[in-house]
Amino acid sequence: MSSFTDLPDIAAERLGGAVVAANDEFFASKNNLIKPNPPEWREGKFTSRGKWMDGWETRRRRTPGNDWVIVKLGLPGSIHGIAIDTKYFTGNFPEAASIDTCCVDGDPSANRLTSEEIIWEPLLPKVSLKGDTLNLFPVEGRMRVTHVRLNIFPDGGIARFRVHGEVMPAEDVFRSDKDVDLAAIDNGGLVVSCSDMHYGNPGNLLLPGRSTHMGDGWETKRRRGPGHDWAIIRLARRGTIHRVKLDTDHFKGNAPGSAMLEWCDAGATFDGANVQWNVLVPEVPIHADARHRWENLSGGPATHVRLNIYPDGGVARLRLFGHAVKR
Repeated sequence: MSSFTDLPDIAAERLGGAVVAANDEFFASKNNLIKPNPPEWREGKFTSRGKWMDGWETRRRRTPGNDWVIVKLGLPGSIHGIAIDTKYFTGNFPEAASIDTCCVDGDPSANRLTSEEIIWEPLLPKVSLKGDTLNLFPVEGRMRVTHVRLNIFPDGGIARFRVHGEVMPAEDVFRSDKDVDLAAIDNGGLVVSCSDMHYGNPGNLLLPGRSTHMGDGWETKRRRGPGHDWAIIRLARRGTIHRVKLDTDHFKGNAPGSAMLEWCDAGATFDGANVQWNVLVPEVPIHADARHRWENLSGGPATHVRLNIYPDGGVARLRLFGHAVKR
């Protein structure tokens, strides 16, 4: 990964993220913070409370203190970076922000999360913000967290809030007797590199559920020279793979002609150029807008899987079912 923004947004609404509490949302709802679409501007649109803004905006503070909002992560994990987007907030953005975190499994109420019972740990110290800007802040948080508190100083508006990190599910997901999707983002699977992502991010391959449209998958540009496209997935746990599902939903005139899957056992220090790849699914024809399934496979123990598509095209989802094993 070249940047923390390549990691999934573990606060995303589609992954189960939710804005659970805020001390104020007078001008614009706290729920706008984690909307999946980019913020928009509606010229001349006003509500009974003021200018319509696509974000979270508090009233002008006339007393000491600061405003805050609490976000439940859709998937618990370790945080590598924070994105605070103040798009279209020009004279009403906060001067500064900070981030605190906690780890409380289950579904704690807003009352509990705002009580003195919860111990909040600082993640990002108070930093200055710029208006109408995507403010990016790498962090060194490596502990598992479930909730994030965004503090703004003293008040103002933020369009979108993203929390990029690595998923850390509960360990009982990987019981040795349990059949589990070792590639799923929910379980900690991660795309670590790819040959091309011109039309669609390869991380979409691992998202939960079926794809919603062609842009909700991984798609490469049209290849005009020799070679083929590929994506490498780091499995959530080292494991043996015995069943694969590959969907090309919505890819009708741009599905790959064929595909092949390989696995390797690389350990913690993966170097794609110096590993031994082994065939999991030999090259087979791929059909447009279709679901493909291969069973009774014997791949692993594996730490990574490479999906090769020939010569290019789009794939909606990839599932790699198997059992976790210890080294």
